Amino acid sequence: MSVKRNALGKGLSALLENANTDITSNKTKLEGEGKVVGAIANIEIAQIETNPFQPRTQFDEDALNELAGSIKEHGIIQPITVRKLGYDKFQLISGERRFRASQIAGLTSVPAYIRIANDQAMLEMALVENIQREQLDAIEVAISYKRLIDECNLTQEQLSQKVSKQRSTITNYLRLLKLPVEIQLALRNGDLTMGHARALINIENEDRQLDIYNQIVLNDLSVRDVEDLVRGVKTEISKPASGKAKKESDKAELTFEQKQVMEDLRAVFNTKVVINRDEKGKGKIVIPFRSDNDLKRILDLLDA
Repeated sequence: MSVKRNALGKGLSALLENANTDITSNKTKLEGEGKVVGAIANIEIAQIETNPFQPRTQFDEDALNELAGSIKEHGIIQPITVRKLGYDKFQLISGERRFRASQIAGLTSVPAYIRIANDQAMLEMALVENIQREQLDAIEVAISYKRLIDECNLTQEQLSQKVSKQRSTITNYLRLLKLPVEIQLALRNGDLTMGHARALINIENEDRQLDIYNQIVLNDLSVRDVEDLVRGVKTEISKPASGKAKKESDKAELTFEQKQVMEDLRAVFNTKVVINRDEKGKGKIVIPFRSDNDLKRILDLLDA
């Protein structure tokens, strides 16, 4: 069975669609013929282990539950892809969201393509498939690109051909990994857009990057605002809050201890906690959340 995947890039298509990498068979081929008729096998979930090369590190629980509900009602529309490790043992190449959702749905077996792949081919298939199919955050994409370059010995030009992206796009993603960890975390959490990050990349001084990042957080700055700050058109941008403009003179620099407290809180709540104080020592702690479930998670931590 051949499925057309033009969007996946030539490298992945060649690996996934080539019959020579498929060890399923209808047993009707002639000996020495060198061709294998592809098939989909139903494999016990207990016989499948997850992919150690999986670039995605975070899976949205609500999205998985929704997918599990769909699988309960309609089954798995698109088979997962695995490689055979040994007798009755398989390892995921692609389709981990479907695999996890199938477990939630209570399935005991799943349909799968069975392929032959060494570790490097496995890594390449997993990374490229995820880049093209999944909604990875910008940092996960950047890390995947870097792993393909470093571990699969690809040039940026070869990588751009494999993932069907402009070389400049590859370069921009790789540059994200040079941003401070705090800013990378904001990108991963969806608290900062790629547009904001691309503007911040052009600043060489890390302290200045963090200063503008904090302005983005406190004042909800647009990408255009950030670009103006980076170009030096403006040195500070304050947005109205509750109908009243913020005054720069009202804000005070945090002490080293207060900055450390802010970092500790961010680690505890896994979100960009902000401490804002004035010259008189008054201030507030802001703990943002991304959804109702995220709010519940934070409240549970506060109650603990």
